[in-house]
Amino acid sequence: MSDSTRPGPRIGAVFPQTELGHDTSAIRAWAQEVERAGYRHVLVYDHVLGADPVVHAPWDRPYDVRTTFREPFVLFGYLAALTSLELVTGVIILPQRQTALVAKQAAEVDLLTGGRFRLGVGIGWNQVEYQALGKDFSNRGRRSEEQIALLRRLFTEQSVSFKGADEQVVGAGISPLPVQRPVPIWLGGSSPRAYQRIGRLADGWFPQVAPGPALDEACGMVEQAAREAGRNPASIGLEGRVNYAGDLDAALASIEDWRAIGATHVTINTMGAGLSGVDNHLAVLRDVASSLAPRP
Repeated sequence: MSDSTRPGPRIGAVFPQTELGHDTSAIRAWAQEVERAGYRHVLVYDHVLGADPVVHAPWDRPYDVRTTFREPFVLFGYLAALTSLELVTGVIILPQRQTALVAKQAAEVDLLTGGRFRLGVGIGWNQVEYQALGKDFSNRGRRSEEQIALLRRLFTEQSVSFKGADEQVVGAGISPLPVQRPVPIWLGGSSPRAYQRIGRLADGWFPQVAPGPALDEACGMVEQAAREAGRNPASIGLEGRVNYAGDLDAALASIEDWRAIGATHVTINTMGAGLSGVDNHLAVLRDVASSLAPRP
């Protein structure tokens, strides 16, 4: 589908876990049909815990204790056995997790997929979740930068000694190391500090705004931070998201908008469109794929 003679992004699909997450047979059917339709990767969001809106009233966030989230690393072990898709976390909330454990889990997924894995990370917004996992919410941005540095060393060195403000490893490492050394680390975020972090550190990023003036401004901050860090901004991948809302033509136009600005990847999200059951989600994805397929 994305191998058209016209250059364009790799097209993937967001796993609609808030609507299909209870049904493991639906996961299998969805993933295998997504691959048959020609999609190149699957992206999965992460939340370990949801907040009870009764206890934490007033609660106006999009997810709560009833919202279904599968655990990405475990899910990816399952999907690696079912498909040859690239698997992407979009994103793992890194500062609420142990860095060495994330390195071990990510390396395992990379091995199981033969190097078809991107580790998308972010700092999150759910203070309730941080508290339950025993991690400090207030300094999560700073800590994430140190974690990224440590992750890259754990992905590439058999024995690591590292002493930072929050992380310490003395002569230890993971085995086996991943196929990709290092595993690509992509970042989320939608603040100036996040854009600066992306420019300095990321292999790629997930913008939270559509093509237009706001994205142009964000890209400018990413590019400036990259240049100041001695990096080539063109080396940083960009994955756009298209939220399907019942209009195929609008979704295709949005994909074209991302293509026009040079996105390396685009992911189609069918959650929140009023679709019921795995068959309806797949029908939309098949329609998108057939519309993008190269014509003879």
